[in-house]
Amino acid sequence: MSFRHENKDGRDIKKPFLHTGSWYRMGSRQSSMMSSSQMIRDGSVSVLACVLIISLGPVQFGFTGGYSSPTQSDISRDLKLSVSEFSLFGSLSNVGAMVGAIASGQIAEYIGRKGSLMIAVIPNIIGWLAISFAKDSSFLYMGRLLEGFGVGIISYTVPVYIAEIAPQNMRGSLGSVNQLSVTVGIMLSYLLGLFVHWRVLAILGMFPCLILIPGLFFIPESPRWLAQMGMTDDFEASLQVLRGFDADIIQEVNEIKRSVASSNRRATIRFSDLKQRRYWFPLIIGIGLLALQQSTGTNGVLFYSSTIFQSAGISDSNVATFGLGAIQVIATAVSTWLVDKRGRRILLIISSSGMTISLALVASSFFIKGFVEESSTVYTAMGILSVIGVVGMIIGFSLGMGPIPWIIMSEILPVNIKGLAGSIATLANWFICWVVTLTAPLLLSWSDAGTFTLYMIMSAITVVFTGFLVPETKGKTLEEIQFSFR
Repeated sequence: MSFRHENKDGRDIKKPFLHTGSWYRMGSRQSSMMSSSQMIRDGSVSVLACVLIISLGPVQFGFTGGYSSPTQSDISRDLKLSVSEFSLFGSLSNVGAMVGAIASGQIAEYIGRKGSLMIAVIPNIIGWLAISFAKDSSFLYMGRLLEGFGVGIISYTVPVYIAEIAPQNMRGSLGSVNQLSVTVGIMLSYLLGLFVHWRVLAILGMFPCLILIPGLFFIPESPRWLAQMGMTDDFEASLQVLRGFDADIIQEVNEIKRSVASSNRRATIRFSDLKQRRYWFPLIIGIGLLALQQSTGTNGVLFYSSTIFQSAGISDSNVATFGLGAIQVIATAVSTWLVDKRGRRILLIISSSGMTISLALVASSFFIKGFVEESSTVYTAMGILSVIGVVGMIIGFSLGMGPIPWIIMSEILPVNIKGLAGSIATLANWFICWVVTLTAPLLLSWSDAGTFTLYMIMSAITVVFTGFLVPETKGKTLEEIQFSFR
């Protein structure tokens, strides 16, 4: 499909720009600008550039999540916070994220994926400033809530945007970049937390957002959202940029138009319509996977990993926590490579099975430690075993349960209920995350073995849920996936 157009004297050319995804008429005197477009003629390169820019949002997401682990002792000392007060601080980002999740779907539907991300970065920046200059717990809590609100919007919008711009053969790998960026943000917070004061670390937390703001002006809006809004010219131009200026996009354009036309015929969804399999089945899968992702307790382990390593007998727990973050990045990178080669479903089963085994190992080691002397070799061996189990759990999570639920959510939800259904699924994820983060330190103080046993049971349930309900979406277009539920 050509996007060149000449008038009678052959001087004017139409061509989409990367920064808008819209049409512009340019005279021959502007031909020098055309040479810069050669840099993005390869469609995969332009999609990758968009994903790299948009991934700054998940980096912010991860930095927010990881911030509480290396700063716990210093913040508690400087602001005289009790364990329960710091636990509240750690969990408030999830409360804010729940509010952001409720709004995220509707915001992304009404003002677009780029517009919602622009809105999301503002509370994040204000939140980091509030934490950095906090003199008491009130500013600390307010900042954490604001950060959470922005993260709640980011957590829904980024995977949806990536799924909507990616070619079907790259959608899994590019979708995994979302979770990979989260793990990079977590690792950065762990690493920088070893060297800088917690107030300085909060200032550094603003940088992903400060870079993302100008970056949003250089990427196109989601072509599927533009099509849904009836912006036909902008939709086709955006898709042409993403696939390359010389690519034939006729077939993909027609598929998207048919999908949008079908959804627009039933734009208003009644509650009774949710009884149809095309709606309730993907809803159950999307909500179930995102809820189970958090129920396995991974965020509780990550947020309070320093405390867990201390209880396992490791003296320099902050360094060990950074090592855990680095392992998570590597394992998620492996998942990014595997997800389009091996498929979503098999990786989810392997991931949740590995987590179940690892958590059983951790629970058993802490249980045995309760019956032996601290000076014994068995106690030391069990401490090492518990750390191996925690590492195994994080590797298992990163291989599947970390990135893939977000990918599947963004793939399977029907376009005419994606905003509402996506908000509900994201809200479920953040609600469970809040419960886990709030209860993790209390459960660990009650019983280390009991806490990891609970997480192990939830991982086992995830294996069963995936095996019986989750379909394979590898290699299918979004339109084919949605048609399969009818």
